Amino acid sequence: MTLRNRVDPFGRLHAVPARGQLMGNRGILHDEDKTIVRTHAHRNWVSCTLSCGDTRRRLMAPRCYTELFFLDEATALAAGHRPCATCRRAQYRAFTAAWQDVHGGAEEGRSLPQTIDKALHRARIAHREKVTHEAQGEALPDGTIFADGEGEAALVWKGRRFAWSFDGYGPGRPLPRGPVTVLTPEPLLAVLGHGYVPELHDTLGDAG
Repeated sequence: MTLRNRVDPFGRLHAVPARGQLMGNRGILHDEDKTIVRTHAHRNWVSCTLSCGDTRRRLMAPRCYTELFFLDEATALAAGHRPCATCRRAQYRAFTAAWQDVHGGAEEGRSLPQTIDKALHRARIAHREKVTHEAQGEALPDGTIFADGEGEAALVWKGRRFAWSFDGYGPGRPLPRGPVTVLTPEPLLAVLGHGYVPELHDTLGDAG
């Protein structure tokens, strides 16, 4: 049975065969029958490697966090997930360094991860619905994902856009000019613009 735990850039969960290159966590989202019953259970949404050491997990085990899967890191960022500090340590350090450069350090009484998660939570979801924002298509930094048509999404990379799917990216096309609906949470645009490079899916090939 294909589980409904594949995440698209809109943050929606789907039951599709493609698993992607990253796993993620936002708490226990499923019930005893492995049915998704909530959008999230806490604020610290992270993206992780597909495996951690030799640990093997039974997917959607009772009372364990719901394993979510993403095509790549650009998709995870668009859905509002930051790098895990444990299994993706190098990416986490690069991400938090860029975050502090553009947004500052930890708030008083909070750790840096708690500060980041609080800011991201406001920017990614409200009343169980995806938060989006408008920006000029030609000004978006590499690694951003925006809505490209009804229910479709595209990645910005090296001055072009690449249609997103659960199986990978399509051929590159020119970026749109003028306002577009951006799926990547607004605080992350500054992080990407500051030089943070997400891990991208293999289908980008030479374009990546």
